[in-house]
Amino acid sequence: MASDPAEWSQSVPEWLSLQQAALVYGISVDTLRRRIATGVLPASRIGARIIRVRAVDLDRVCRPIVVVQRAIHRRRA
Repeated sequence: MASDPAEWSQSVPEWLSLQQAALVYGISVDTLRRRIATGVLPASRIGARIIRVRAVDLDRVCRPIVVVQRAIHRRRA
């Protein structure tokens, strides 16, 4: 068992609470709840109150935006 906090927090668990996911991805719990309600983010309910999301599903939903740079053409005077 790891007693050092740095060792304990190095790996991301497979399943995250909504609070953990919001902290890791820098978004609100309400945003996660909306994504779950619309079906964009799959989630599992454990018991009556506990909701968990998988890290791989979060990675899929919170994907980076690809920016394509266009060449700038200058008009010659």
